[in-house]
Amino acid sequence: MSTIRRELIYAALNRAFTSMDYSNIHDDLHKGYEVMQQKILADNSLTEDEKTEAIRLSNKSYDRDKIRLNSGIRRISNFSNWTSENNAIDDLIKNCQMETLTPSKIIEWIPYNKFQNVKYLTRGGFSKIYTAAWIDGKYGEWNTKKQQLIRYGEQTVVLKELINVKNADQSWFEEAKSHLTISNKYSAIIQCFGLTKNQLNGNYMLVIKKMDTNLREYLQQNNNQLIWKERIKITFLIIDALYWIHKENSFHRDLHSGNILYSQLNDAWLISDFGFCGPANRPSTSIYGNLSYIAPEVINGYEYTFKSDIYSIAMLMWEISSGQPPFINYEQDTILALGIIDGMRPKIISEIPLKYKNLMEQCWDADPLKRPDIELLKSEMNIINLYYQNNPNELPQLKTKINEETNCKSNSKLFTSKIYEFKNLLELKNATEEKQKGKRKFDNNLDENNNKDKNLKKLKLYENKNEGYLTKELMLDIDNNNYISKELDFDIDI
Repeated sequence: MSTIRRELIYAALNRAFTSMDYSNIHDDLHKGYEVMQQKILADNSLTEDEKTEAIRLSNKSYDRDKIRLNSGIRRISNFSNWTSENNAIDDLIKNCQMETLTPSKIIEWIPYNKFQNVKYLTRGGFSKIYTAAWIDGKYGEWNTKKQQLIRYGEQTVVLKELINVKNADQSWFEEAKSHLTISNKYSAIIQCFGLTKNQLNGNYMLVIKKMDTNLREYLQQNNNQLIWKERIKITFLIIDALYWIHKENSFHRDLHSGNILYSQLNDAWLISDFGFCGPANRPSTSIYGNLSYIAPEVINGYEYTFKSDIYSIAMLMWEISSGQPPFINYEQDTILALGIIDGMRPKIISEIPLKYKNLMEQCWDADPLKRPDIELLKSEMNIINLYYQNNPNELPQLKTKINEETNCKSNSKLFTSKIYEFKNLLELKNATEEKQKGKRKFDNNLDENNNKDKNLKKLKLYENKNEGYLTKELMLDIDNNNYISKELDFDIDI
């Protein structure tokens, strides 16, 4: 067999996935994989051996999805005796194992002595992040002859220390089980291999797949080289990942560019920190997240909904188009919160595809009911993506002129998510209600720099009403990083 170039295989799989016309597939799982394999076989960048390997990887995903849709065969393996010394954690892991679809997605209890070269990476109020070498590595294949699971061998992982889990209530464990199961059901969400316990302090730790970088850092490093074909593909893959979360009737709650991670090997963009956004015991009256990406209705005290995630997608769409985080020049959180509620949105760059711009503006509408749901959003973004992936001659002149239109400054506040407890925000700032009543028209394209004076005046009124109280901020850094294919999720193990 000739040398296998895995980076080319993953790139070919990625191209096959992003260039498929879902209007001809709908929710036909079998047809979807048939079309994907046809595209792989027609890819001239691969040797015959590489095409065979790509088909093998595709078939692994196919087998898993057939099980997910109850048309495949489950294999049950007895695991050796283990305990985390916490019955709730034990039950959490066992429940997740019962939902396993493929060997490489098994969640397990991993003794801390199975990790070597543990290195501290960064710290936040919510968690500490480490890298480590996992001696055994994750499960990979089922050995039919030996009737046992075979591991991949040593691999580098991320350890994310969870704070206050010992004090978490039952609802936290139920949510954790749901999120861990979803994370390992769909390959567009960062994989969690299991849990371990820090022997130094007794805190539990998530064991997570290590990625190369996050979206924020990627844009900072590559913004000047990115053409619209690439920006639109990134946007589509992020929306596709959120689609699977919403399909499971769950929210993300903290979507921002630090939580979108990239694997260079297979050119994949995955959503991370799903289900573990904020500490287990945060106040029930608070909101948690990165303020620049939080929907106005959530800031204003309303319940988080699916449409709140859609608003965050709009901010990511803007960031991908401009190359910088939204509202980067704002230092005062309360001024920014008041501005967002009052309809302020980031200034849109001039050289942006019209359909992309219109879709982004729909997603950040002040009225959640006017935002598209995830199915419509994915459908519309799929149409835009197909056009740019299949029309390369349209692309050279679309390289963005970011440097001429934006003034990117470094702001460490944008690298953090926090707990916010805003007190009695002024009722006239409720953009959603005012738009519904027609009392005020909001310009979704307001230049943030022209609104600072206005918001300072509003802040003064806000301070007077609340006797100087602004906001209780608990700094929690997490510097870590209409045609839809309804049942296709291509899993590429590395």
